[in-house]
Amino acid sequence: MIHRYVLHNQEIREAAEPTLTPGQLGLLAGWGVFSTIRVYDGVLFEFDRHYARMKRDAQLMRVPFTLPAEEMKRRLLELIRANQAENATLRVIVVRNRGGLWEGPGVAPECDLIGLTADVAEWGRTVRLGVVANARYAASPFAGTKVLSWGQNLTWYEQAHIDGFDEVVLLNERGEVAECTSANIFAVFGSKVFTPPLSSGCLPGVTRDVLLHDVRIPGLSIEERALRLEDLAAADQVMITSTTRQLLPVVHIEGIQVRNASRACEELQQAFSRHVDEYVAAHRGAAVQAS
Repeated sequence: MIHRYVLHNQEIREAAEPTLTPGQLGLLAGWGVFSTIRVYDGVLFEFDRHYARMKRDAQLMRVPFTLPAEEMKRRLLELIRANQAENATLRVIVVRNRGGLWEGPGVAPECDLIGLTADVAEWGRTVRLGVVANARYAASPFAGTKVLSWGQNLTWYEQAHIDGFDEVVLLNERGEVAECTSANIFAVFGSKVFTPPLSSGCLPGVTRDVLLHDVRIPGLSIEERALRLEDLAAADQVMITSTTRQLLPVVHIEGIQVRNASRACEELQQAFSRHVDEYVAAHRGAAVQAS
């Protein structure tokens, strides 16, 4: 459940206070972009990466996105202080308001900025995955965008729990592994770790990007490569990554046997935790200064 206060454009308001209207086109059509950011000790972890992805997705989806990064960060930090959410999960949303038949009267701004915080979810230590075929269309020009039209993902995620799984592997139209509903996927083969390329239709997750470009472990390389279910069965280890989960090993995938013959996930998690600590230490002063 979200915390007491929300950010609506430039104001911090009570979450129960009516602030949105039916005539905001993006709320009716799911026309907007969002990102989920982890807050550590009051620091918005990898904010610049989240902002850049939102701006790219907004341009592709024709969602107005003019708020400078530093101004957005300042407003989000105000929300964190209001909710005393120094260690939490934050969702930031940009909603398109105008255009089309169902635009309402009196909707002045072209877009709304919305910020919400919530407690960090408890994910457990391992995950069990179902499988959904033809769930990502890699050939779409909108593949990999993080948009408000998230109903399909939520439906698959809900069904996964009904079926006794924690998440699902989403396959694209070529039968390749793309991602999960809210996580990227990695497979370990000896000293190499592979994750599906963006051409698979997967979302360019921030944790995925950090692992590909910032985390280094001697003797272990992380690369992009197309994967299929049989590759996951042959892998020494499979893991998923996301902003809120960090890294979690997979112990079961529907229809195939999963091995757990590597310590790569544990080693990468340790390296990722060090990256988080270094990032927070380097940015804590700026977060305090912004207050």
